[in-house]
Amino acid sequence: MPDTMVATRPDTDNRAAQYDAIVIGGGISGMYMLYRLRELGMTAIVFETGTDVGGTWYWNRYPGARFDSESWTYGYSFSKELMQEWDWKEHFSPQPDTLEYLNLVADKFDLRRDMRFRSTVTAAHWDDAANQWTVTLDGGEQFRSRFLITAIGILSAHTLPAIPGRDSFRGPAYHPARWPHEPVDFRGKRVGIIGTGATAIQAIPEIAKECAQLTVFQRRPNWAAPLHNAKISKQEMEEIKSRYEEIYARCAQTSGWFIHETDRRKTMDVPPAEREAFWEKLYAEPGFGIWMGNFRDILTDETANAEISRFVAKKIRQRVKDPKVADKLIPKDHGFGTRRVPLESDYFEAFNRDNVELVDINETPIERITETGVRTSDRDHVFDILIYATGFDGVTGAFDRIDIRGPGGIRLKDVWADGPRTYLGMQPDRFPNMLMVLGPHTARGNIPRAIEHAVDFQAGLLRFVQQHGYTRVETRAEQVEDWTQTVIKASDALLSSKIDSWQTGVNRNVEGRSVRRVLGYNGHGIHFRRKCEEVIANDYRDFSFR
Repeated sequence: MPDTMVATRPDTDNRAAQYDAIVIGGGISGMYMLYRLRELGMTAIVFETGTDVGGTWYWNRYPGARFDSESWTYGYSFSKELMQEWDWKEHFSPQPDTLEYLNLVADKFDLRRDMRFRSTVTAAHWDDAANQWTVTLDGGEQFRSRFLITAIGILSAHTLPAIPGRDSFRGPAYHPARWPHEPVDFRGKRVGIIGTGATAIQAIPEIAKECAQLTVFQRRPNWAAPLHNAKISKQEMEEIKSRYEEIYARCAQTSGWFIHETDRRKTMDVPPAEREAFWEKLYAEPGFGIWMGNFRDILTDETANAEISRFVAKKIRQRVKDPKVADKLIPKDHGFGTRRVPLESDYFEAFNRDNVELVDINETPIERITETGVRTSDRDHVFDILIYATGFDGVTGAFDRIDIRGPGGIRLKDVWADGPRTYLGMQPDRFPNMLMVLGPHTARGNIPRAIEHAVDFQAGLLRFVQQHGYTRVETRAEQVEDWTQTVIKASDALLSSKIDSWQTGVNRNVEGRSVRRVLGYNGHGIHFRRKCEEVIANDYRDFSFR
C-alpha cells in the first residue's frame, strides 16, 4: 500500500482523527464496504446514527415489516462459510430475523470495532489543499479522511406529514421508520394510520388483528400483490444451500437482480384466455413474478398496462367484500407496476373486518391533527395511537440532510438541484474522492445484490488507486454527461416516468419535491454490469486520477 494511504489507527476521542476512509451508514452497504476496506489494508471508520448495525432493518421494526425479495437471494454472497452457516426461517424474512442475520455478520467479521454508533454525520467538506475530507458529527467532533463513502440507503430519510398540529397529539405517535424497539401494545386501542404506501400495506393487517378500531386515512391507493410467504424447512434450506451458486448466477442475469425475469412475449400477442391463465398463475405464486416476470411490455405500453391493471383490479374486487371500499382501494391515477409494487399478506382482507374503517381524504380532507386525534372536514376522529406512514424523501433525501461541500465550497444539494449528476451512480460529479453505494443513477432492484456489485466495483477502484500511488479520483465531465443521458433515455420509455412517486423524486410532504426527476438507472441489469466491466477492463480511464 503506497505511503499516501497509510494511517495509524487513531484515538476516536481526537477531534482531528485521520483515516483512509470514512463510511457513513452502518447497514448492509456500510458493513460490506468496511469488510472490503479492511481487505485493502485501509484504516476506516463507519459512522452510524443508530445504536447498532442493521440500517433499514434496525430502524423499521413496525408490525409486518419484512422484505419482498426471496430470503435466499437477499443475504451476502461474499463468504461461502457465512452462506452455509445461516438458515433462513421463511421465504420472505421478517425484520427480527433479518436483523439477527446482520448481527451475526457483524459478530463473525468483528465489524463493530471499526464502527461508531450514536454518531450522526451533519457535514462533510472537501479540503482541496490537503486533498481530503473533513467530516463533522452532530456533537461537533471532526474527523478527516482521504475518501468519503456514503452508504446511506435509498429510503432512509423518513418524512412526517405536512399537516397542521402534527405535534399536538397527546398520545403516542410513530413513524414506521422510527418504531420503538419494544413491541407496541395495540390491544383495546383506537388506532389511526395516515398513508397506504408499502409500510402501511404491511402493517395494517397485523395491527387490525390486535386493536379495537383501526382507521386508515388514504389519499392515493397503491397497487399491491400477494406475497404468499411460507416457512422454510430444514431440509428445504439444505437444498437451497446446495444451489446458492446457481441462484446468485440467476440474479446476475436478470433485469432487477431478482430471480424473476421478464416473459419475452407481448401482452396483446397472447390470446385472452391464455393471458388470463398466465396472470392467474403469477398472482398465485410467491414474490415479484406478477411484476417482474410478466409480459415484457406491461411497463411500457399503455394498452398492455391497462390490461394487467384490469386483471389486478378484478382480484381486489374479489377479495374486498364491500364494492365501494374495493373501488377506493383500486388506483385510478397510475397503472399496475408503474410505482413500486408492495407485496402483501391479507392487506385487502383487512378491510373486511368490522374494526377497520377506510377514510378517503380526497372526499373528507384532513384539516389538522388535534390533541385527541385527527380532524377531517366532516368530523373529529379520536385515537389512542397515531401512525404516520408517510414514507421517505427517496434516493437524494439522505444526501440533502448532510451538508456536503466539494472544491470551492460547492454544495452537493445545489449541484443536484435540477437532478443528480453522477458517473454510474458511483461518484457524484465535481466531488473528488467521494464514492456512493446505491447513489442516484445507479442500477437497483434486489438491494443486497446491487450493493455487493457496487461495493466490489468501488473496492476495485480503490485498489487501482493504491497500486498506482494516486491520492485523488474524480469523474470526467464528458463521462458524467454521457451517463446522465443514458439514464434519462433508459427511463423515457417507461410509463413510470410519467407517474409521481418517490422513485421519480416526488413527495408532497417535502418542500421542493413536486417536480419529477430521474433518480435511478432503469435499464437492464445486465447492461449496467457490462458497462461497469468495460470500465474495469479499460483501467478505469473513465475516471480522472492524480
